[in-house]
Amino acid sequence: MIFEILTIFPGMFSSPLEESIVGKARDRGLIDVRVHNIRDFAADRHQMTDDRPFGGGEGMVMKPEPIVKALRAIKDCGPPARSILLTPQGRLFNQEIARELSRLPRLILICGRYEGVDERVAEYFTEDQISIGDYVLTGGELAAMVMVDAVARLLPGVLGNEGSAVADSFSEPVLEHPQYTRPQDFEGMGVPAVLLCGSHASIRRWRRGQALLRTRMRRPDLFARLSPTAEDIVLLESARRELEERV
Repeated sequence: MIFEILTIFPGMFSSPLEESIVGKARDRGLIDVRVHNIRDFAADRHQMTDDRPFGGGEGMVMKPEPIVKALRAIKDCGPPARSILLTPQGRLFNQEIARELSRLPRLILICGRYEGVDERVAEYFTEDQISIGDYVLTGGELAAMVMVDAVARLLPGVLGNEGSAVADSFSEPVLEHPQYTRPQDFEGMGVPAVLLCGSHASIRRWRRGQALLRTRMRRPDLFARLSPTAEDIVLLESARRELEERV
């Protein structure tokens, strides 16, 4: 899969895209991340990419010409691509959208800056607008990194163990169960006995109950979207009683 990133700060991507899972996926040719400097497509000798907003107001707005010129140059150089503007006004990014995007051959991510991007870019030259949360960043670069990471890990071969992505939080509207590793005793704090019993069926049931309880307590909005089975209801009640006994 190809990620094309349009930004005025290409240096921000050097380290994040060379480390960990994303870096290994690039080395193995599973993903291709291409970072383009929007300033290279500016017409004036100062490479200006922003200007004052019409109608007045604070801050500057990114000009349409350099972005559109970059889009036109990039779109013809590869497989079909979806152009996405990263903006607080976009639809809220989640695991479902990450899975949707992972099925595409190429994404073009446009990193906004300042007070935003000229509205004509969003209206006429992009197919999608996405926000990674209900807060404001100084630019879309961090949002682009988040999206590359979330989408890339869903691609075949990137994680190595394909089951890891399937079992992640948000693969369904349920948070992931608690995880434990060695040592078995850490400063007097132990590991739930069920995880040491060797019964895969018992462990599966315990994990499911814990995941359901954690979702109901921490993310009732997600829990409301869930259609629990009869077994889920029993496991949830068991997890609730276990919590009460601990406290």
